[in-house]
Amino acid sequence: MTLLDSSPASGAASRQLAEHDKILIVDLGSQVTQLIARRVREEKVYCEIVPFQKADEAFRRMRPKGVILSGGPASVLDHDAPLAPPAIYAAGVPVLGICYGEQAMAQQLGGTVEGGHHREFGRAEVTVTEDSPLFEGVWRKGERYPVWMSHGDRVTRLPAGFRVVGTSPNAPIAMIADEQRRFYATQFHLEVVHTPHGAALIRNFVRKIAACRGDWTMRAFKAEAIDKIRAQVGKGRVICGLSGGVDSAVAAVLIHEAIGEQLTCVFVDHGLLRLAEAEKVVALFRDSYNIPLVHVEAEALFLEALAGVTDPELKRKTIGRLFIDVFEAEAKKLGGADFLAQGTLYPDVIESVSFTGGPSVTIKSHHNVGGLPERMNMTLVEPLRELFKDEVRALGRELGLPQAFVGRHPFPGPGLAIRCPGEITREKLDILRRADDVYIEEIRRAGLYDDIWQAFAVLLPVRTVGVMGDYRTYDYVVGLRAVTSTDGMTADFYPFDMKFIGHVATRIVNEVKGVNRVVYDITSKPPGTIEWE
Repeated sequence: MTLLDSSPASGAASRQLAEHDKILIVDLGSQVTQLIARRVREEKVYCEIVPFQKADEAFRRMRPKGVILSGGPASVLDHDAPLAPPAIYAAGVPVLGICYGEQAMAQQLGGTVEGGHHREFGRAEVTVTEDSPLFEGVWRKGERYPVWMSHGDRVTRLPAGFRVVGTSPNAPIAMIADEQRRFYATQFHLEVVHTPHGAALIRNFVRKIAACRGDWTMRAFKAEAIDKIRAQVGKGRVICGLSGGVDSAVAAVLIHEAIGEQLTCVFVDHGLLRLAEAEKVVALFRDSYNIPLVHVEAEALFLEALAGVTDPELKRKTIGRLFIDVFEAEAKKLGGADFLAQGTLYPDVIESVSFTGGPSVTIKSHHNVGGLPERMNMTLVEPLRELFKDEVRALGRELGLPQAFVGRHPFPGPGLAIRCPGEITREKLDILRRADDVYIEEIRRAGLYDDIWQAFAVLLPVRTVGVMGDYRTYDYVVGLRAVTSTDGMTADFYPFDMKFIGHVATRIVNEVKGVNRVVYDITSKPPGTIEWE
C-alpha cells in the first residue's frame, strides 16, 4: 500500500503486491485524498495514492482495475492545472472523479467547466435523476440525499457519451456517468463522513464496477511490510524512537519482527511527558518485549533550550532538532546506526508537507517526513507512513501488542509543550501534568476512555482572579478537550454530560494548586491538527 511514491516494491513484497487487485488514486491536491484510500481499504482492496505528476508511470506499473481522481483546490481553468494522464481515459478501466476530479474529467474529455458561478462549501442536497450502477442498492431515482460540496467552478456542458444522473440547486450537473466507458463523477466529496452514503458509493465503484476482490488485510500488510523492511535495512543497524504511544510501539514491534537484534529502541524523556509517563512506558515495554531499550533522561537539555520560547513554531522545531541530536548521540554510543525508525503516520505526512507541491498548508513542522540532516548519515525507516491511527491499532492487534499500548490516546511528539501555550516552565508543566492526570483518571473511571479518540488538558497562558473559601486567588485557567475521530484528520468534540465536566472541574480546582478555573472546548475540527496550539 505504497502511498507516497511510485517506486516498485522489491523481492517477495513485489510478488505479493502483484497478486492483489489494485485501485490507483490520482492526487490532484486535496487535503482529504487519503480519506479516499481509507474508504477503498475498508473494502479490503489494495490502493496507492500518487501525485498527478507521477500517475502515468504508476498506472503503467500497477495495472489497476480502476482509477479514482481526487478533489483539489485548483481550477481546471488555470494554466498548468493538475490533470490525470490521458492514458488513463484510453485504457478501458473504470474511472471515478470526485469534486475537482469531476471537473478535470469533464474538461479533458471535451466538456466545459466555468467559473464565476455560486461558490458552494458545506452541506447540500442532491437529487438522483437517473439510475446508475454507482448508486445501485444505495440511492433511488427521484430521491434527495445529503452531501458535502466544496467547489467554486462547475461543469456546464457534458463531454460526449455522458449523461447527468444527479443534480443540486447550485450544481445542475452534480453527478455524471458514461456507462459504456464506465466513467463516473460527482461534484461532491464521497470520501468524507458529511456525505453519509459516500462510502457505499465508493464501495459500488470498487467492488462492483471495477470488480476488485476484497483480499487486502492487515495480515497482508504485515507480511509485505516485513519484507519491505528487510529489503531496505539488509544487515544494517536500526535505532527506533520510542515515545510510548501506539505508533512508535507498533513500529518497533513490526521492525523487530523483521530484523530482530539489529534493532535498538531509544526512549527520550524530554520532561514534557504526562505524569509518571516515563516509568510506565519503560516498565510496560521492557516487561512485554525482549527488545533492547535505552532510556535517555534529557529533561534538562530540552527545558533549557525551551526557556523563554513562546512561539509555537519555534517550540516544535526546537524539540524536533533536539530529538535528532539525542538520537545521533545514542547511535554513536551504540557503535553507529544506519537507520532511524519513526512511527510516522500518513496524517503526519500530509500535515507536514504539500503532497503535490501545491498550495496545501503545512500544519506540523516537527516531523522529519522529508528526511534527516545529512550529517547523521542515516536513513529513515517509517513502516507506518501510509496508515491511519485506527489501522495502526489494527496492525498492533495483529502483532499481539497488549491493549495498554494499542488503545492509548494519541500523544504528540512535542508533548506538553504544545499543551502549554506561551513560555514553558517546570512549575507550569507540573500544574498541567496534575490537572491532566485528574481528567484522564475521571474519564477512565466513567468508562469513557475507549469511546474518546483523544482527551487532554491545556494550561492556558492567562491567569484570573477567583475566590476559594475566604481567600482571593490569582491562578491559571485549565482548558479541557476531548474529541471523537476515526482517522485523526477530522474531529468533533465529545458530548460530556455537564455533571461530569462539573465534577472534573471541581477536582482540578480543589486538588491542583495553581488552578482556579476550568473550561471545556466544544469546537469541531475540519481536516487538520486536533491539538490545541
